[in-house]
This record gives sequence, structure tokens and C-alpha cells, in this order.
Amino acid sequence: MREIIFDTETTGLDPKSGDRMVEIGCIEMMNRVATGETFHAYFNPQRTMPAEAEAVHGLSDAFLADKPLFSDRAAELLDFLADSPMVAHNAGFDFAFLNSELVICGLPALDRARMIDTVAIAKVRHPGAKLSLDALCTRYGIDRSHRTRHGALLDAELLAQVYVELRGGRQIGLELMAGETAGKATETQVLVKRERPFRKPRPHAASAEELAAHAAFLETVTAPVWSA
Repeated sequence: MREIIFDTETTGLDPKSGDRMVEIGCIEMMNRVATGETFHAYFNPQRTMPAEAEAVHGLSDAFLADKPLFSDRAAELLDFLADSPMVAHNAGFDFAFLNSELVICGLPALDRARMIDTVAIAKVRHPGAKLSLDALCTRYGIDRSHRTRHGALLDAELLAQVYVELRGGRQIGLELMAGETAGKATETQVLVKRERPFRKPRPHAASAEELAAHAAFLETVTAPVWSA
């Protein structure tokens, strides 16, 4: 199964108020193993960068001045995304900006049915815990010492590791492809074969002594629910 883990950096919090996307980073995963294929781009937002946004990601007006417009690389980005599910942390935010940019250049918005939100998954896995990317990296022992500022590709790389942990680790890599390739591991899958000694099944029927002890215990139970 192919999935795209992605993150964006922007000029602010709301595309409806004129904020624009200035960076996107995408990681391709196959059966939740990174393939090494990525898409990364900076964009000229055609507006000034607010100081508070620059403090988060460090992308200045001067740095972005010679970068392409989103429309210049939209086709390349869409080709990379294809029709794969798209995973992001607080995915509604990233989808809003990505779809806003697509609409601005006259392209259809992406179907939100493709969206997988790791914040929503983390809420179920760790109710009441901190759910920031930093907090989840700490929880799962993922090294983020090189993350001094937000960066779309770096954050996508960290999120890819978090996503695997949220989904239960690398077990999916033990699956084999069906059909013509059944019985063969793919490049991104691992087949583990272990030789184990034969052990006879253990008896599970209760002995007469155990049954007697159980009956004696039941006699001590007052108002049992099974007799109501």
C-alpha cells in the first residue's frame, strides 16, 4: 500500500485570509516503509512573510524571492501524490492550504477522503497525552535533536516514523503480496522464518481437585449475578 506523508509551512494560519503555502515536503511510503522517494519544494507566496511565521520556520522574504510559484510545480506535485492516501499531523490544516493553492491556479481540490490525520490517531492511542509532533517523537524515542526549526521535509520524515509507531510498528512489513508474487517478499518487506522446537499441547481440562475448589469458592459468593 502506497501512502504519502507530508507537511507544509505557510505564511500564517488561514488561507481564507490570504495566507499562502511556502514549502511542502512529501515522503513516499510503501507498506509503511519509506522508499527514499520524496518531493520537496519552496514557493514564492507573492506576499510578505509575517515576523511571527518566519520565527517558526525561518523562511524569509529574501530566501523565497527567487523561488517558483506554486503553479509552476503543481503538476509535478500532483504527479508525485497520484491517488495515494495522504498522512499529515493536524491534516485539516495542511489540506486547507494545499487545496487553496490548487484552486488559486485553477486545479481541482484534493478529496479530503484521502486525508489521514495522525493527531486523530494519537488521540485514540494516547488519550489525555500531549499530541504535538515533538511530544510523540519523545514518546516513541525518535531522535529530533536536529530539528531546531520547523521544516516541511524534516517534519515529514519525523512524522513518517511517528506514523509507523501509531499504527503498531513494523508488523505490516511481514505481509506478503498476493497473486503472482505470493510467497515472495517485496523490496520493502521483511520475511522472518524461525525454527521452533515441537511442544506437545498442554492439557486444559480442570482436575477433580480444581473443580471441587471452584465449587467451594462459589458457595462463599453472596447474591451472585448469574443466579438473578
